Amino acid sequence: MSDGGAQEEVRKLQLTGGSTYIVSLPKGWVERMGLGKGSHVSITRMDDMTLSLRPEGAGREEEPRRAVIAVSDDITPENVVRRVISAYLIGYSMIQIRNPVKRIDLAQKLAVKDFTRKKLIGTEILSDLPRELTLQVLLSRSELSVTDALRRMSVIAASMHREAVSALRMDDSRLAREIVALDDEVDRFGLYIIRLLKAAAEDPYSIRGIGLRSAREGLGYRLITKSVERMADHAVNIAQNSLALTLSGRGEDLMGGLGPLSDEAVGVFEDSIEALFDWSYASAEGVIGRAERIRGEEAGVVRGIIKYAAPEDVPALRLIVESVMRTAEYGADIAEVVLNLTIRDEIRGG
Repeated sequence: MSDGGAQEEVRKLQLTGGSTYIVSLPKGWVERMGLGKGSHVSITRMDDMTLSLRPEGAGREEEPRRAVIAVSDDITPENVVRRVISAYLIGYSMIQIRNPVKRIDLAQKLAVKDFTRKKLIGTEILSDLPRELTLQVLLSRSELSVTDALRRMSVIAASMHREAVSALRMDDSRLAREIVALDDEVDRFGLYIIRLLKAAAEDPYSIRGIGLRSAREGLGYRLITKSVERMADHAVNIAQNSLALTLSGRGEDLMGGLGPLSDEAVGVFEDSIEALFDWSYASAEGVIGRAERIRGEEAGVVRGIIKYAAPEDVPALRLIVESVMRTAEYGADIAEVVLNLTIRDEIRGG
């Protein structure tokens, strides 16, 4: 067999013992893989119903991958950070930032350190030298799966929404600022999930190791992760807009409509995530119906704002209502993805 490109051979399927089908393997492949009589071969059924073979245990270990990012003074700190993000997302576990001729610019170094601390889960600064800054990803995919990371990410996002509305109700500026800071935690999990999904796209054998059932789920989880990130962004918007308000004692009148609307919206979001983890087509379908009904309640809440709020507060309050509605919409988007992921189970045998 040639080593260049994909090679196809046709082998005859044989029946032995009356119940077992066997097919011979190409001798060249067996020898190249270092196999012999008694060797174990792992067989994986792929989504397209083809079979993939590999020597048992091959490729299972996560070998450290090193990326070297050369920098100079004419590269902005933001550009350096973007290169670090790219290296992290495509799976490098050791990332070195080097200036080959002089000390690394302080602004570049501080930007990378700050971003690493806030956004890159499982990543630590291994060494900090004048011309070199080394980051190492210490968290392996076996320690925190996609599903675990997504659940934690979703819990934080839902909590952010509820706390943002509480900050509005209580006119608590300190709580509002804390919510803004929590967005970094959501982003950390989001980047980590993308890292795992990219690795799984390159190595289908790692799919189950990161908590997914099959490779076809990867795109669905990527879309869901983006929806959770955007939902958290709207929680931040609620908190930031609440800081601009001067409700002058009329907060309870306004919250009479906005509070229940917020509870329903975040409930839709949380139930969409549960539909995913329960792998339930019916639950996802119910979530979409609830999201559609919530849209009909928006007009009444807006009328209450116009009635009770000071004119200067109306724009910020309208933006808050929009963020609440977007939370429900992102829940519906997640539910749509769940429908697409679970439809095969729903129509099986039909």
